[in-house]
Amino acid sequence: MNNIWRQTIAPSLSLFTSLGTLVCCALPALLVTLGMGAALAGLVSNMPWLISLSEHKILVFVISGIMLILSGILQWRARHAPCPIDPLKAKSCSRLRKLSWFILGFAIIVYLIGFFFAFIAVHIFY
Repeated sequence: MNNIWRQTIAPSLSLFTSLGTLVCCALPALLVTLGMGAALAGLVSNMPWLISLSEHKILVFVISGIMLILSGILQWRARHAPCPIDPLKAKSCSRLRKLSWFILGFAIIVYLIGFFFAFIAVHIFY
């Protein structure tokens, strides 16, 4: 169970929280920047929880950052963990490790995009 947590659940949760940063902050900022205020109004009317999520964007980014850091630590600690002796399971284990690093890297990129639009782009474009 501990190995499954390190290789699948932690990176997936990190990706999920990073996508939350995009939905809460980056997407609305991007829509406004591109002059799509009406599309943003339609989005908010269909998903009113976006407003409360955006009001707590610092908390969203802190939780997401903590999840990314924990996931990175778990993966780093498990980088030399042994894979099963069975060749089929060893190959699967190796693929899963590569996939989990890819998911973590993608989650970090998504987090950084969200961070840019939530905190930096506001000062550049407005």
